[in-house]
Amino acid sequence: MSQTIYEKYGGFKTISRIVMTFYEMALDSDQIGGYFADIDMPRIIDHQTKFVSSLVGGPASFSDERIEAVHRHLNISHADFDEMTELFSEALAEHGMSEPDIRTALAAIEEKRSIIVVRDAA
Repeated sequence: MSQTIYEKYGGFKTISRIVMTFYEMALDSDQIGGYFADIDMPRIIDHQTKFVSSLVGGPASFSDERIEAVHRHLNISHADFDEMTELFSEALAEHGMSEPDIRTALAAIEEKRSIIVVRDAA
């Protein structure tokens, strides 16, 4: 049985570091930084770590309905989603993930685009 990406890179601890790196970049982003103003960052990092873990073979699980419900009110555009995936790709690479594994992780995130994005790019 082959290892999941989650297992291959050290599980929750590593995914948590990747997510923290992502949010450091996201907060500095002119495109998406505003989404995180007045947000409980430790809480969102914990939730996002569980979400990303679930996408790369970890134990957590989130229904599409739940994912859609927590993002619906944010009015996220395709351009915002693209920026998020670019920054996330950079965070994955920064933490030593291989290109094939980055592509796999980003493909799992891309599968959620239709339930996260609620408007066309402005």
